[in-house]
Amino acid sequence: MTERPSAIALVGGQGVRARPLTLNSPDHLRSKAAMSLAGRSLIEWAVDSLHGQGVDRFFVAANGGENRAQTKAILAHGERLGVSVRYSRTRFDGSNTGSGEATLRCLEYWDLGGLALVFPSDSVFDFDLDAMVRAHRAADAVVTVATVVRPAAEAAGKYGVLRGGPDGRVEQFLEKPGLDTIGGPRARVETNAGMYLIDCHRLRTAAREPALAALARRSLDWGGDLLPYLVGHGHRVASFPIARFGDLGSPRDYLTTLGEVLRDEYPALSGRARIHESSLHLKDETTGRTLAEKVADGTVRIGPGVRIGMDVEVGPGVILAESDIGDGVDIGTGAVLRGVACGDHSIIGPGARLSDAFLGTMVDIRSTLEQPVVLEDFCALGDGVRVRAGTRLSGVKVYPRLDVRSGAGIEPGSDLSCLRDVLRGLGKAA
Repeated sequence: MTERPSAIALVGGQGVRARPLTLNSPDHLRSKAAMSLAGRSLIEWAVDSLHGQGVDRFFVAANGGENRAQTKAILAHGERLGVSVRYSRTRFDGSNTGSGEATLRCLEYWDLGGLALVFPSDSVFDFDLDAMVRAHRAADAVVTVATVVRPAAEAAGKYGVLRGGPDGRVEQFLEKPGLDTIGGPRARVETNAGMYLIDCHRLRTAAREPALAALARRSLDWGGDLLPYLVGHGHRVASFPIARFGDLGSPRDYLTTLGEVLRDEYPALSGRARIHESSLHLKDETTGRTLAEKVADGTVRIGPGVRIGMDVEVGPGVILAESDIGDGVDIGTGAVLRGVACGDHSIIGPGARLSDAFLGTMVDIRSTLEQPVVLEDFCALGDGVRVRAGTRLSGVKVYPRLDVRSGAGIEPGSDLSCLRDVLRGLGKAA
């Protein structure tokens, strides 16, 4: 193909469902675009993947100072990744009414023509852009929606659902419908993956229609407003099934998608070093032996699906499976981690038993062999959280900088957002 689409990254929202992953501190937002996955930020993965398919012009439609500043701190103007990156104006934030409005405003501001791929910054994808462009042109569509087929029971209340006609044209769009609306639990439905290939000129023309302009002044999200409007007013909207879409909008979704990435189910995100050389040759404090030596004689068991960053110290008797370990982490003797995302410079004490858990940066798990810490069922600990010896948590979310003591009587599924929650052993169920 001679003409390559531009790409528009949607970087907005407060990341409420994903908390505490989207908090740097109890009162400071971490942009979803800046969240780390397997050693890189989500926005880096997206830009690098699309650049690999020939896209070299990127536009960031941001909303909010944290989202814009943190994305720019990672991408700058794209020099490091070999692309061009430009950002929406701060003054646009005051009149932002949703992701659809942000897209339409930026199309005008940047005077974009041709094709553009609009993509979210909090997800990962496996798809063929060339094939999507061919399908878009064959359908003569204004918008082509990337879709994933899911069981109705999984889609209900969580994803937008498309219903198409025999010609492949989308005839109806339902934003997060209930199960009774889309069929029984065994039905399969086409769901919106949040990525759109658009004809910039035709979409800009549609935006000038009085009804759509009025809607944009009130509320114009892509899924809830813009797509239903286009379908309902006769604009040609098509769908294109993609191989895979990974949602990262909640701790459970994040850990599920991370497991798929570590199992190489996203080819564009594969190929990075699984155990950094510095960690292989680092000696642990207990035995004075390197990780390479312990793996060779079976005193440390690693795999499948494990990534270990730089300067990670791993004690004897450790078991790691389907886990992502950040830089500078200490893992004590006899710890067992399965399905764990562990942020940079965290400490995991001896005997810890962690399964399906997210740990932010500089988390301190003060486990001992006599009083092990147990985390299970999709716990999520924010940056700088400290967990005392003997603590057992199930499905609990802990906001940054809190100190969790054993014996606090914390109910499964609690949200611990302040010190009072921890001391009282209370918390709003997740």
